[in-house]
Amino acid sequence: MNAALAVPAGCTPIAIRVDELRQLFDSMDPAPFRERDLDPRADEFIAESARELPASARPALLVHLARGGPDGVDAGEVAISVQQYYARRAATVRRNLRDLLRTGRISLAIGLAFVAFALAFGDWLATTFMSERYAKLVQESLIIGAWVALWRPLEIFLYDWWPIRAEARRYERLAAMPVLLRSEP
Repeated sequence: MNAALAVPAGCTPIAIRVDELRQLFDSMDPAPFRERDLDPRADEFIAESARELPASARPALLVHLARGGPDGVDAGEVAISVQQYYARRAATVRRNLRDLLRTGRISLAIGLAFVAFALAFGDWLATTFMSERYAKLVQESLIIGAWVALWRPLEIFLYDWWPIRAEARRYERLAAMPVLLRSEP
């Protein structure tokens, strides 16, 4: 660990200051060091800082240690641990996106089936009971209900998926970022 360690060219630093290296990681996580989760506050700070960066920026994590050395842990181990943490987060978010899109496809199939049923039943009702005023009301209500049935799939495919994809990309960028440790005098 070198106090004069420079941020790699083309990277935008995300600086975080901790007294000891263990503050960067979740103390309640019993996993081995490389698989340990980041502390929720550190994760939130890093993720929010990355969110503020332009999408084209390459982040680099600059960890300032107030109390000297890295607690007997190699700087490379810290980098691998942070990168693996964000790789796991990216995989989780991608899995959530796949689940959402699957839900959207199922919802769309159900919605389209209901639209077909509602239109067919409404037409049958209108032709069978032409002289009854309520038949037209039921037919129009079925049409409105059919379009409402498509609301959720349309919401998923038009609006819900792209913020999740952006979050996954952000975590992928964080999983690839260099991690540098600096001791403060």
